[in-house]
Amino acid sequence: MAFSASTYGVDLINMHPHGIQLCEKHPFVHLSNSKIRRFERMIRAGSQMTNSRPVVNKPEIDFSDPDWKRHFQEDFDKRFNLPHLRDILAIKPRPTTFSLKSRIPLDGDSAATGSWNGYVNDDDRALLKAFPYTKPVCKAIMKQIFKPQCVSWQVIKFASPTSAGAECIDPDCSWVEQWVHRAGPRKQIYFEPREVKAGIVTCGGLCPGLNDVIRQIVLTLEKYGVKNIVGIPYGYRGFSDEGLSEVPLSHKVVQNINLAGGSFLGVSRGGPSTSDIVDSIQARRIDMLFVLGGDGTHAGALAIHNECRTRKLKVSVVCVPKTIDNDILLMDKTFGFDTAVEEAQRVINSAYVEARSAYHGIGLVKLMGRSSGFIAMHASLSSGQIDICLIPEVPFNLEGPNGVLQHLEHLIKTKGNAVVCVAEGAGQDYLHKSNTTDASGNVVLSDIGVHIQQQIKRHFKDIGVPADVKYIDPTYMIRACRANASDAILCTVLGQNAVHGAFAGFSGITTGICNTHYVYFPITEVIESTRHVDSNSRMWHRCLTSTGQPDFN
Repeated sequence: MAFSASTYGVDLINMHPHGIQLCEKHPFVHLSNSKIRRFERMIRAGSQMTNSRPVVNKPEIDFSDPDWKRHFQEDFDKRFNLPHLRDILAIKPRPTTFSLKSRIPLDGDSAATGSWNGYVNDDDRALLKAFPYTKPVCKAIMKQIFKPQCVSWQVIKFASPTSAGAECIDPDCSWVEQWVHRAGPRKQIYFEPREVKAGIVTCGGLCPGLNDVIRQIVLTLEKYGVKNIVGIPYGYRGFSDEGLSEVPLSHKVVQNINLAGGSFLGVSRGGPSTSDIVDSIQARRIDMLFVLGGDGTHAGALAIHNECRTRKLKVSVVCVPKTIDNDILLMDKTFGFDTAVEEAQRVINSAYVEARSAYHGIGLVKLMGRSSGFIAMHASLSSGQIDICLIPEVPFNLEGPNGVLQHLEHLIKTKGNAVVCVAEGAGQDYLHKSNTTDASGNVVLSDIGVHIQQQIKRHFKDIGVPADVKYIDPTYMIRACRANASDAILCTVLGQNAVHGAFAGFSGITTGICNTHYVYFPITEVIESTRHVDSNSRMWHRCLTSTGQPDFN
């Protein structure tokens, strides 16, 4: 049982009739050198990673080998080992300057010899996608409820690969432990804070919470004693455009930027070649680069990290995952997602009011989700007002006795109104396929919302039943929102941990939340493919139960 991610409906395993194999989307697939080269070519071409799934070789697992589990775990540990500056440079650590016991950064050996126990050991690990069933939890509230003894949490033990949401490695659904590095401040650091120049860059599209992350990175850097902090304006473009200057950052500059949406530093897609970016990093004497972006931006950061290693530069490249679609592998969620769901719920409520107030009213809402329908699914669940939810992972028919239009006709006859929620990447087979791509290399999608709106109007006109269709596309309104409380907390912790990871000497990593714990991942593992809703997950089943919609196939 490699993962227990059915809460968020992640599709990681493909069960074949003649045995269990790892599917192309599975994270336990090696990232080939050819894929790294492809990422670098995409950066050179001024584009980022597309949302298409890479074709990768599947590792063979011999389940007849009695030691297969040990071999599997050894391979896992090797792939999830974090790249470190020690791998290429003969550097020694120094005692950290970070402590919450002092108002100013510590000096000398005081941090290492102090009594504060707020540091994370390099050997600390968190169990990937599952609560460790042997880990005791002894909090005061638990003591009150369960007496003085400790309580142990357990995870789902799947009895069969056919169980709803089951994600198994072998046919017996064996328990397989996979541990990843815990995030947080270390007692030993690999940079002299007074000599560090740190850069922050935000890439891709807007997302609620960008300013929260920028702010927290700056505040945490200053807690370590870093004085030279700059922002690179407008994404990777800021490394090469002579008309764009560095933005000096300090706690005074960023103190209130979290009160507004957008990005204080600006965003853009694409950028110069990897070599040109690293040339600029060298020329600017940047020691730490914090990159905020999605999987394409992560691919670019990985290329930058590899080029820095080739040149044997003491530069730490650390990412903070930013995707409003919540489609990055291995993580419970990414920042901006909760805000997007909350704002989408308000839009759905407006569509419901419109539909309920009109004669035979039909509200149609299109939400973000190019290849993953997490926002549409969660917004439908949270609103309780959706009758039909359509996502990219689940094919559907518009026409026919089992089609969407026939069900809408039934809803109008029985309840007098209906509300439909569709993710932007759903139903693309019904639309003209475009070969046009944006600056990130993503195929420009046709508007499924407009298409469904037109088909609904045509259908009800053909059957002689009046229908009042109200179509709402809130995409840019949601992207520009300020982060809500949940996302603000997540952004704060991610920003802090990014800085802790850089000072710990890691590079080529990203920070995220996994099984409710904050961890570090090698970038290679999170860009293997896109995270998708599992149509057999309990979360999707809950959504279907809430909407009451039938199978549209």
